[in-house]
Amino acid sequence: MRVISRKTLREFWEKHEDSEEQLKSWYRETEKARWKNFNELKSEYPTASILKDNKIVFNIKGNNYRLIVKMNFEFQISWILFIGTHAEYDKINANEL
Repeated sequence: MRVISRKTLREFWEKHEDSEEQLKSWYRETEKARWKNFNELKSEYPTASILKDNKIVFNIKGNNYRLIVKMNFEFQISWILFIGTHAEYDKINANEL
């Protein structure tokens, strides 16, 4: 699965250093993944939340941070839509990203 874009993650972990290792791990695992559907993704990330329009919310570092990604399983592409603290996530409407 191709992740667009790692730069977004890097810029975030430069501000929130405690998220770096887990974001790097998520990136590596996602790049290697060949998920065909949400069920396959959920088998590896059971705490991920599925939203409308092929969006997924991942809990990062014990739910201190939230990562929202839009997935296209057919073309094996994922777009990072949002990365933020739990408090920042609470202020947005994730379905409208």
